[in-house]
Amino acid sequence: MIPTVVWGTGNVGRAAIRAVAAHPALTLAAVLVHDLAKVGRDAGELGGLERTLGVAATDDIAAVLAARPRAVVYAASGDIRPDDALTDIGRAIRAGAVVVTPSLYPLYDQRNAPPELRDPVLAAVAEGGGSLFVSGVDPGWGNDVLPLLVSGLGTEVDVIRCQEIFDYSTYEQEESVRHLIGMGHPMDYQPLMLAESVPTMVWGGQIRLMARALGVELDEIRETLDRRALEKEVRTRTMGAFAAGTQGAVRFEVQGIVDGEPRIVIEHITRIHPSCAPDWPSPPDGVGAHRVVIEGRPRIEVTVEASDEGENRSAGGNATAVGRLVSAIDWLVDAKPGLYDALDVPLRPAVGRLGRRPA
Repeated sequence: MIPTVVWGTGNVGRAAIRAVAAHPALTLAAVLVHDLAKVGRDAGELGGLERTLGVAATDDIAAVLAARPRAVVYAASGDIRPDDALTDIGRAIRAGAVVVTPSLYPLYDQRNAPPELRDPVLAAVAEGGGSLFVSGVDPGWGNDVLPLLVSGLGTEVDVIRCQEIFDYSTYEQEESVRHLIGMGHPMDYQPLMLAESVPTMVWGGQIRLMARALGVELDEIRETLDRRALEKEVRTRTMGAFAAGTQGAVRFEVQGIVDGEPRIVIEHITRIHPSCAPDWPSPPDGVGAHRVVIEGRPRIEVTVEASDEGENRSAGGNATAVGRLVSAIDWLVDAKPGLYDALDVPLRPAVGRLGRRPA
């Protein structure tokens, strides 16, 4: 059994606790929290399970890492604290742990990550003998292993398009939805996530990963952006009111240009209410989905819908990201210490989990 720590118990950390507890090769060794109100609470409660796991949450990072856990699922956010996340992850690697995380976007494509991020990780690997694998859903399996797998079913492939189409009123991070993405703000507000070059910073690595796997050279990476205002006020069940005239929908693309044409495209279509931008593509049930479209011969379209925590699509997406990461831990433990990406780490079948429910 591989002693595994879950670091952080937010949207991703809850799913990580459940995934570690369900994995037949892993044992939950500790849960690290930042919120003092969570210290001492059982991991099963924090993970939304209907049973206790006998592991009390702690905020003592030094003590947890001193115990030399073999693996760490780093679930704390890196969106607005990338330096702190990098420091935390480096500490865990120096303690000899295999670390899996969705928290550092530039390291999804670790070969092309900036030196200020890549070099500290490599130094930690050399010092402590741990490893790092960064992945998720989108960015993550929705625009690396899934589209690459499906592309292999085509005879002629003209364009690979990966779409995330979501009603963001179901997303359980209102601050991010309103301020990072700009929903409900006036149209002259500049959301950080939509600022020029930021989408490429987040998703450009996925474009480069797919290009590398497909054996093509990129001319460049381009961005497109379209925003729509709400025509009338809408009220959402989870986030309250959004005023008429404020941003209600966003559509952007990150395009990999090959021989002058956009051939590898990651597209996001995000709404706060279905009434906004009804002419844009919608998910099959109006809530949320990830879709891969292979334009060519034959034309292939695959739509993935995941739900968890009371049929919540955002929670379902988080759970699939965690599934990808946690399923990689035993493979990484057997591999050499290093810095890995999605083309290195295979997507594993659910060995030992079919029909199994933890006691």
